[in-house]
Amino acid sequence: MAAEPAAKVGTTTALLVLAGAAIAAYGLDQLSKYLVVSNLTEGEIVPVLGSVLQWQFVRNPGAAFSLASGMTWIFTILAAGVITFIIWFARRIRSVAWALVFGLLLGGVLGNLTDRLFREPSFGLGHVIDFISTPWMLPAIYNVADIAIVSSMVLFMILTIRGIGLDGSREVRPPKDATDAASPASSDDAPEAPRLPAADAPRAHEA
Repeated sequence: MAAEPAAKVGTTTALLVLAGAAIAAYGLDQLSKYLVVSNLTEGEIVPVLGSVLQWQFVRNPGAAFSLASGMTWIFTILAAGVITFIIWFARRIRSVAWALVFGLLLGGVLGNLTDRLFREPSFGLGHVIDFISTPWMLPAIYNVADIAIVSSMVLFMILTIRGIGLDGSREVRPPKDATDAASPASSDDAPEAPRLPAADAPRAHEA
């Protein structure tokens, strides 16, 4: 497979995109949670678009979409590990799209980690603020950080399927016909040597 040049950028540009996406996701997440805590009562449901979109303030001790409650410490440690890995790995990225993937992931994970570290009931065991409810699509309640994390995973799958590497290059497979034409002919396809007619063939008894 050949590598096709794609949207390659320098390390500095990729880092700026990653940092910008992380700051935007984190800032929007924390701002929305601040507004929810300041203006809504826990458990209150506020219709925004009827039953399509609602605000419902809950405190989630588990993972994204209210999964695995009661395992807050585990998710706190995992989130810290993910953040450390992204910061260490960031210098290898040369693609704007991949920088966006890791930026959204970093911002989302950091947003929920902030809640676990600094919200009640205690440090490292804090409950995450969730407030977005879309009953027609998901039974769970989630937040902006969760949306950023899921968006990064979707973009990750798209880039992987398209064969786009961290450096921005894209794997291109040659057409099947070209591959067949380039392959050497097998022994079965080799032309046979012409056979002489019986009358023209040399006779063993002639001198």
